[in-house]
Amino acid sequence: MIITARELNRATLSRQLLLEREPLSVSEGVRRVVALQAQEPASPYLALWNRLTDFAPTALDDAFTGRSVVKATLMRITLHAVHAEDYPVLRAAMQPTLYASRLGSRFAAAGLSPADADELLPELLDFARRPRTSAEMRAWAEERVGAERRDGAWWGLKGYAPLHHAPTGATWSFGPRPSFVAAGPTSQPAAVPVPVPVPVPVPVPASREVEPGALRALILRYLAGFGPASIADVAQFAMVGRTAVRAALRALDGSVEPLQGPDEEALFDLPGAFRPAADTPAPPRLMAMWDSVLLAYADRGRVIPPAYRPLVIRRNGDVLPTLLVDGHVAGVWRPVDGGIEATAFHPLSSADWDGLTEEARSLTALLADRGATVYGRYHHWWSKLPEAETRLLRP
Repeated sequence: MIITARELNRATLSRQLLLEREPLSVSEGVRRVVALQAQEPASPYLALWNRLTDFAPTALDDAFTGRSVVKATLMRITLHAVHAEDYPVLRAAMQPTLYASRLGSRFAAAGLSPADADELLPELLDFARRPRTSAEMRAWAEERVGAERRDGAWWGLKGYAPLHHAPTGATWSFGPRPSFVAAGPTSQPAAVPVPVPVPVPVPVPASREVEPGALRALILRYLAGFGPASIADVAQFAMVGRTAVRAALRALDGSVEPLQGPDEEALFDLPGAFRPAADTPAPPRLMAMWDSVLLAYADRGRVIPPAYRPLVIRRNGDVLPTLLVDGHVAGVWRPVDGGIEATAFHPLSSADWDGLTEEARSLTALLADRGATVYGRYHHWWSKLPEAETRLLRP
């Protein structure tokens, strides 16, 4: 079956709940979209506001506190919020990548080896049965490896070990000083003494190779939330080698459907998965920084026009909050005094501006309820944007 570029775009928006907000709970919404980028504490909240009807930020607060949704270092070695039941398999699939990235460089420069990490991990996870601050973690590391190797040891272990970020009670659940808690049912929530649901125990694997079953499970979850996709797309999402992805897809024969994408590219999807028609309307959206829909593919052109990519994805990796118009990035936005400032990279219709204004009203109310602005430290990028139409969208 052949799928066009526009059909591919609409399939992506549908899987990511961006064609129409859905009446789902927070946990169900996170499970549907698989993973929310969470480098900035506010971003998972804005991502769900874009996707769920009547989204209440307190519901995500409660999900983080009760640990039905967890925040951890996962795909692309960045922070993601995922459903607690998805965490073990995603973590297992990412294990070799985390091993390679976190136990080299500063960890190795501190004179520590992977064998040292395996020896330290059980005691570290026992220490982190309850939430621990970074200072407490560094002090723990210093007691075991000495002051000179402390920082390198903790830098490696905090990404390699199966740890969740524990809510700290900040405005968006997580503040600038993180706390950490071991993954698994023995760890306790950070704020209120409620019973901990799930999460499935996460073993500490010694294998440095991709675990085939875990990678196959990750691929199926990825296609459910982001498909159709190519081998390169899956590899980009998880930072796993294309050879391993290709082998996993071969093993999934019958569980995935081959498609032919634009430029005759080989794509894969779940059999019978819904793919909307190319002319399906796509409403405007004000997307969060680092939104997953912008980053989950090797070919980001399915959502970001190539000419706009360097404008919204900066060289240091910052991904600006974007305007989504007709399913594609059309500009950027930021909160300012009096409303939302929207900068469009090409002319928009009156209907487009009206739709963005409605979204801005809703977003302004969301931000006001939290008593905080967002993304202020990234405003310096706006001085580097080319001349474009800018409007203040007032509530």
